[in-house]
Amino acid sequence: MKGLLVGRRAELARLVRVLESAGEGTAGVALVGGDAGIGKTRLAGELVALARARGFHVLAGQCAELGDALPYLPLADALRGAEPAVREAAAAHPLLGQLLPGVESAPSAGLTQQRLFGSLIGLLGEIQPVLFVIEDLHWADRSTRDLLVFLSRMVQTERVCVVGTYRTDDLHRRHPLRSVLAELKRLPTVTAVELGPLDPGDMSDYVATLGDVAGQDLGMIVGRAGGNPFYAEELFAAMAEGDVLPDGLASLLLSRVEVLSEPGQRVLRAAAVAGRRVEDELLREVSGLPLAEFEEAVREIVSRGLLRVDGYGYAFRHALLQEAVYTDLLPGERTRLHATFARLLTSPAELAHHHLAGHDLAGALAASAEAGRQAERLGAPAEAHRHYDQALSLWERVADAETLTGESRAALAFRSAVAAADSGDLHRAAAQLRALPQTCEVSERLAYYLYEMDDQDGAIAAAERAVATAADQASLARALATHARTLTWSPRHAEGERLAHRALETARAAGARDAEVGALLSLAVHAEVQGDTGRAHDLVTVASAEGTGDLAMDLRARFHHARIHYEQGYLDFAAEVVDEGIELAFTSGLKWSTYGTDLRFLRLLIHYVAGEWDQAEAVAASFGARVGTVPEAVVSSFALFIEVARGLPRVDDRLEWLRPFWSDGLVAYISRGLAAEQALWRGDPELALSHVRAVLDAQQPGDPGVLRIAAMGLWALGDLGVVADADDLLGTARLAVEEGPVGQRGELGPEGRAWALRVEAEWHRVHGRLDPVLWRRVVEAFDFGFVYEAARARWRLAEALLAAGDRDAAHTEWDLAREAAGKLQAAPLDHALTEFGRRARFTGTGTGDAGLTAREVEVLRQVAEGLTNREIAERLFIAQKTVSVHVSNILAKLGTSTRTQAATTARQRGLLD
Repeated sequence: MKGLLVGRRAELARLVRVLESAGEGTAGVALVGGDAGIGKTRLAGELVALARARGFHVLAGQCAELGDALPYLPLADALRGAEPAVREAAAAHPLLGQLLPGVESAPSAGLTQQRLFGSLIGLLGEIQPVLFVIEDLHWADRSTRDLLVFLSRMVQTERVCVVGTYRTDDLHRRHPLRSVLAELKRLPTVTAVELGPLDPGDMSDYVATLGDVAGQDLGMIVGRAGGNPFYAEELFAAMAEGDVLPDGLASLLLSRVEVLSEPGQRVLRAAAVAGRRVEDELLREVSGLPLAEFEEAVREIVSRGLLRVDGYGYAFRHALLQEAVYTDLLPGERTRLHATFARLLTSPAELAHHHLAGHDLAGALAASAEAGRQAERLGAPAEAHRHYDQALSLWERVADAETLTGESRAALAFRSAVAAADSGDLHRAAAQLRALPQTCEVSERLAYYLYEMDDQDGAIAAAERAVATAADQASLARALATHARTLTWSPRHAEGERLAHRALETARAAGARDAEVGALLSLAVHAEVQGDTGRAHDLVTVASAEGTGDLAMDLRARFHHARIHYEQGYLDFAAEVVDEGIELAFTSGLKWSTYGTDLRFLRLLIHYVAGEWDQAEAVAASFGARVGTVPEAVVSSFALFIEVARGLPRVDDRLEWLRPFWSDGLVAYISRGLAAEQALWRGDPELALSHVRAVLDAQQPGDPGVLRIAAMGLWALGDLGVVADADDLLGTARLAVEEGPVGQRGELGPEGRAWALRVEAEWHRVHGRLDPVLWRRVVEAFDFGFVYEAARARWRLAEALLAAGDRDAAHTEWDLAREAAGKLQAAPLDHALTEFGRRARFTGTGTGDAGLTAREVEVLRQVAEGLTNREIAERLFIAQKTVSVHVSNILAKLGTSTRTQAATTARQRGLLD
């Protein structure tokens, strides 16, 4: 790397700010763009040096022009070049370990890409603080682009800084990186740094760092370089060698190549065909030169600064030089060099590239098929799909293609469709499957994908074909299990149950464990709907008893096992099962998979219901607020349960990010339902009602999920003193209780029964009837273990008892409710209880607590211990900014001006007892 860093102080300062924030626990991403040669690598190198000096681990990888064929090339590059401790940590994660040299890729157990991404998140968490640099993103493969998006969204509280560089002059209108950059630059944690040309003054300073140069020559270099440091370096080098300076950068670069000896030019041309980097031994064999002559040629090239030594090989000093040399090759020369590389290489993806460029279609076909299989094992489905599609495009042009690839065209096309689905392109997968002969296997997968796409009719038709065309018992079992699943929530649900029984018998006879588990889970759902919870428990217990070899199915089984027990109020058992599922998700790298996320959400709910709110808030903190897709929005919504109940200030920001995704039913159900609750706590029942109506309009009639929403709506009507719509809300809730989502009444769990009673009690409240008997039934119903909702119901019970004239009983219930609210640090409920107590003139509502909320008292305890805001934030799992707000409120309420005075006053008043 030549010269000092000149003229980039502002850009470096922006990158350093991202790095510093990461070091303090706020992950960040920086995207550095600029024309080729403008200094992106130099700037990144400066940041790397600063990061190392500050104790960061550094991972640095580079994409290559061949990168679209080589999945995760920069990640593999970064891991291979990492320090030994990091490589050792990576090797402990099997899916990352297989990117290291000398490690064979293992057979896939499903969800390979999600497991790889999850493993990388785990590794970054283990080695933090860490700087991960990905250079030349304009050449990144699809899986690397997906990885960049994943990191940008999912890494939020880890001490991780990700920096990517890319060429702006390479981003044509349809370049795949353009949409990725547009998406990422909307995120608040992403910093875009654009490098423009250096101004003449900075350029003069830069050229002066390269060596002695006469004033006239300096002016010529600065004038012709146009602010591009690399161009200036090449002009300086050419003048130093006494060359005539041609017009244009490409001509200038080639003029420096032409002064090489013939062997030197021969070696450099071979290196250009290899790409940005090439191993020493491979380059020598391709050049065809004797060893002594080859070494002399390489020494000449390196001495002129055209190649640099890189490990056990050589790399072009700049990609522009490699491109110029490659473009200058004659067509026949280029073809012969590619063919020579193909004879010497073993990597399937590289072989496919060189065979194609060398016009060896048979070799390209065989290598493309094998490259697809290797990409599958590495967890790069997009690249697998591309390789398979490339092989399919060559199929008709090559004789004996089936022998070369080792499988039929239909089998290869099926692989391509599955890879497309695994990369998220279900529509492409379905289109490819429809074009194939409709065998049992093809129709079963088509049914599965169509069901995921919410095309229930198409899924049912495809599943029926799969059953009809099954050639063996194992295939029939899988087809029956999928067909049963497609019918579960349809008018033909009774037929679906019969099919699930048949699938179970067939699977057990055939030894198809995956189909057996699928059938068991479908039968468990039917048992739940019918109210036979004991049988549902037995079925999911059998389903999750042992693994299937399919991680997605195993996680699904554990989720439903825990869910059914949770919904029946068996919180301790549900917690035990869900913890086992979460452990499996973490160890397999599937923390962020669909069921990995569902298991963590269920864990949050169990903590939430059981009154373990600090643990619930810790889980919620891992659900990022900055969302850009529907799945991310669903995950983010989960955190609102605890955040709204505690009145945390980050709720507003989270809801703002979720607002664009309210067209999705699940996002709207969770987030708008909880936005309604927040509006009620803030005294805005009209806003709450607007949320309730929007959610109910999108719900399936009879869905038990409407019970909680209807209760919120009736609460709002009661606060408004309006009876209109109350009967409609009551009717909506009663339909869910009496008929269920498929028109067949099922048994509600304890929480569902409690919400149904709450709806009835709220309806009477709307009509001005505060019924202590009914509200006591609500309290008793929620007392199965739902600490918060029992406390909220006690609030209403206290109101009803006071209205009925039973002041002592009201005071008792109020005391119990306030005690629970304090322990939970449920600030909105605590405030409502305090206000009610003051109106009722209950004792204990005076100024003894200085009007502090439960959360403020908790913060005050930490202040009294002498902790800083940052230490308090870490201990209480809240933002440092939130602590600062609480401290300001505490000082104001206590009438003090310093933290020490506040602690002293609190002790004097007995607030810390």
